Amino acid sequence: MEEIIRVENLTFEYSTDESLIATKALDNVSFSIEKGSFTAIIGRNGSGKSTLAKHLNALLLPVEGRVLVGGIDTADSSKLWNIRQRVGMVFQNPDNQLVSAIVEDDVAFGPENLGIEPAQIRERVDAALDAVNMYAHRKKAPHLLSGGQKQRIAIAGVIAMEPECIVFDEPTAMLDPSGRKAVMDIIEKLHDKGITVILITHFMDEAAKADRIIIMDKGRIALDGTPQEIFLNADKVRELNLELPLGADIADRLRKAGIDVPQNIIEAEEMVEFLCRLK
Repeated sequence: MEEIIRVENLTFEYSTDESLIATKALDNVSFSIEKGSFTAIIGRNGSGKSTLAKHLNALLLPVEGRVLVGGIDTADSSKLWNIRQRVGMVFQNPDNQLVSAIVEDDVAFGPENLGIEPAQIRERVDAALDAVNMYAHRKKAPHLLSGGQKQRIAIAGVIAMEPECIVFDEPTAMLDPSGRKAVMDIIEKLHDKGITVILITHFMDEAAKADRIIIMDKGRIALDGTPQEIFLNADKVRELNLELPLGADIADRLRKAGIDVPQNIIEAEEMVEFLCRLK
């Protein structure tokens, strides 16, 4: 399949104090992302996952190595808009992305900066708001919305720019369960429409919905595989101080007790169905 992002030997360091002593946040990371795929990147706090996310649309640039977006090196400042038009980004706190006093004006902000014709902007804004079930709120002020609604507006603003790939950097971290579900439903629908999705999360049940999971630890890739491959390696996941999804955790404990549990069981609902079938 065609790849949209390639990361080659990526290293990045933060300066921690006035003496410029550097902390290595990413250490020789390499992988590629296929067009149309859904990849979850997980890891405990300080593992490097959010730093990695910011490299994927040139918010940060490598100290060593390189990141290619559609073959374009993110270090090429003359192609910055090309890169960010192809790879959009949604952050943890939607207030950091909302810039206008009216919802529909906020969603139009990105396309306007791309120089899109007004009539086409109108179409894009309406379609984006409809995609996140927020069209009825288009005339409201963003500050009057709930946290989940604000996050949906932030997502609409990225959708309106029509990127090929969207990076979600812990988009549900500040939301309640109903808000989390609404945002995850939108993410899955975007993927179903062919948009490449990269989801940074610390919720294992969200990561389980991806085609592929990359686990970061101390700035390196610790595990990389399908959800089934990752969660069958239960002891390694626990060694990385991460929890398994409930279904996968129970499945692992039952296997260790001698019960033959199908390898594809990850989520709690799947485990309940399996247990109900046992005689």
